[in-house]
Amino acid sequence: MTNALNIIRWEHCSIESVLHALGYFVDQMWAGKRAPENKVFRAMLQYIDLFSEHLHHPKEDRHLFRRLRLRTHQADDLLDLLEADHRSGAEKIRRLQQAFLRYDEGGPAYFYAFAMAFRAYARFYRSHMHCEEEMLFPVAEAVLTEDDWREIDAAFAGHGDYQVSPQTKHDLDKLFDHILSITPAPIGAAPELARVVRDRG
Repeated sequence: MTNALNIIRWEHCSIESVLHALGYFVDQMWAGKRAPENKVFRAMLQYIDLFSEHLHHPKEDRHLFRRLRLRTHQADDLLDLLEADHRSGAEKIRRLQQAFLRYDEGGPAYFYAFAMAFRAYARFYRSHMHCEEEMLFPVAEAVLTEDDWREIDAAFAGHGDYQVSPQTKHDLDKLFDHILSITPAPIGAAPELARVVRDRG
């Protein structure tokens, strides 16, 4: 597997770890257990938004998806679907953030709507990641050339991609560390999150 595809899998792992943590706390609250401070939810939602919309999806669109469309038409329908997911993802995360804001300001009466919005978003995003890894990656590995991969790998490694600034990556790393520092046990020190930090370091 190429460097770029490994990076995408790592980035999926990072997003999944935060979705897992959010889901854990939503389930705990659903069961009537104590909720974490709302700043925990706020930081996690901000991370998913910034990471997916400002770093992850743009790289996929500009490099991997573009190269695939130049090389083959066999993945056109799948690419259309994945690109539509990217376009709608920003609106979906906004709806989730709005549902959280109503809960944050209005209290327990708005928890059900927030929980349902989170579960819908998590299903959407997990399905999207699954399609990329299980359906698109095999096509990419079969049809892209060494020259294609050199360009894609360089872009995903952060070389020459002026739209993904070092400051953006630095800010996201700081936000992820902040999430770890404010998230209560057992999630704060859970393997899902700790592994991502170790791999990133």
